[in-house]
Amino acid sequence: MKLLNYKYQAYRHLFPIIIFLLVFISEISWEAEAADLTRIRILPKVQINEENILLGKIAGIEGHDPLLVQKLSSIVVARAPLPGKSRTLGKQIFQFRLKQNGIDLSQIVLHIPAEVVVTRNFIEVSREKIKMLVSDYIQKNILKDHSDGSIKEIQVADSLQLPNGRITFKVIPPRNRELLGQIPFSVHFDVNGKFYKRVWATATVEVLAEVVITKKPLGRHKPITEDDIELLKMDLAKLPTGVVTDPEVVLGKRTRRAIGAKTVLRADLVEFPPLVKRGDVVIIIAESEGLKITALGQVKKKGRLGESIPVINFDSKKILYARVLDSSTVKVEF
Repeated sequence: MKLLNYKYQAYRHLFPIIIFLLVFISEISWEAEAADLTRIRILPKVQINEENILLGKIAGIEGHDPLLVQKLSSIVVARAPLPGKSRTLGKQIFQFRLKQNGIDLSQIVLHIPAEVVVTRNFIEVSREKIKMLVSDYIQKNILKDHSDGSIKEIQVADSLQLPNGRITFKVIPPRNRELLGQIPFSVHFDVNGKFYKRVWATATVEVLAEVVITKKPLGRHKPITEDDIELLKMDLAKLPTGVVTDPEVVLGKRTRRAIGAKTVLRADLVEFPPLVKRGDVVIIIAESEGLKITALGQVKKKGRLGESIPVINFDSKKILYARVLDSSTVKVEF
């Protein structure tokens, strides 16, 4: 017993060194084992451009297996927020996605903050920019032939936030209507060749032009002369369709009905007076290549220049339809 006590006293000062060596060897063993594991260190705050939150975009991934690192990097954690918005992710979703993709968590050293905030980058298209796009379209496509045209106003509801990428746009006017006055335009935005969003803009377009108006009241079937009309510059957007801008269009015609003074003339308010009337005797002409036949006939219905009317052929007693050429001639079309 005295001998054991003596040995204990002799080697007691070595115990701390032995314990230190054991701990040191244990740590070396653990670190050697941990060095073979793949480490994932997720950042607490990160900004992305993509539509999906990829693990490789929000975390640092280190490991000796390049195929595993590549697989981990391509794991979709969640859908990205809208451009300019943020999304907060908890720890559980990362562990769930790793297991879902067949990752052995025992082979992973995972560092996850309490919260991970992911913000999606964006490009803002301001209201002024959208107005400029619409204005350029109107200048190039609507007002290019109207020297007296102008844009009075363009209204856009709000600005637009788009994802980062190659942005293209297209301004689309309404169909089947005159592009004057208040015009609603749709502006389509594509990102990287794919449609993303549409916004609406309303433009007020004014086009001034000289139009033909009456100087005085005109009765029904009144032949129109230069003394009956005048030109006045007006905004076409405030006038009905079919207004007459060239006096030659109405001179020589007559009114279809009574018209008041200062009335803007339209094509449907005037007509050519009839050149022939029922009972008139006319020459009927029939022509083909190298052959011309004429005959006398009688008009069965009044007709204006260019109109097709029924005419009875005196020789054959048959009714033909012929086009009025003048007050004494009609032509049968083959």
